[in-house]
Amino acid sequence: MLIRSFPAGAFGTNCYAVASGPRAECVVVDPGMDAVEPLARLLAEDGLKPVAVVLTHGHLDHTFSVLPVCDGYDIPAYLHPADSGMLADPVRWHGPQLAPLITGLRLPDPAEVRRLDDGAVLSLAGVELTVRHAPGHTQGSVVFSLDLGEAPGLLAGDVLFAGSVGRVDLPGGSWESMLTSLRDVVLPLDDATVVLPGHGPSTTIGRERATNPYLAEAASAPGARGL
Repeated sequence: MLIRSFPAGAFGTNCYAVASGPRAECVVVDPGMDAVEPLARLLAEDGLKPVAVVLTHGHLDHTFSVLPVCDGYDIPAYLHPADSGMLADPVRWHGPQLAPLITGLRLPDPAEVRRLDDGAVLSLAGVELTVRHAPGHTQGSVVFSLDLGEAPGLLAGDVLFAGSVGRVDLPGGSWESMLTSLRDVVLPLDDATVVLPGHGPSTTIGRERATNPYLAEAASAPGARGL
């Protein structure tokens, strides 16, 4: 498995390209702000050809470049339906602090947006991504499980970071939903699972289980089944 990434834009959102190996087809994950040119350079370095964009959620810092990437390579985007509409009206979903910076901004949807459903398995570019709906950061947040070869992997978006979790204070966020997602989607994963988050460095489920206070809170939440 080949995974390449770079931090895109002012928010440092991790944009990933996932492929079975070099000089192969690939899946692009979360092309954020100012991602078009660095993504093109990254793809060229390994001779990768994108066949789809998959989005962990609809926030601007993860989706800003989805239209030019999809149109430029003539590929579809995948997004959970609970986050549909976030591209076209980003002000509504990003709170008052960012509103003055993005007022009037409209990001038309790509020509083809396909839905992500909980439990679906996407077979794209020789890679299998298992979709798990994990609301809390947004209503339509998802994570993608995949086989990295030497270990399981998790493209975690803004659900789980090294030492933290995604914020829940923006419109559509919910701490109760986040706890449920951490409890039911994240905590059952194997400790060896490599977490590839939406921001910051990679980590493992085992490391986060041992040190992340938010996972500890989720583990002690009602219904945690002793995880």
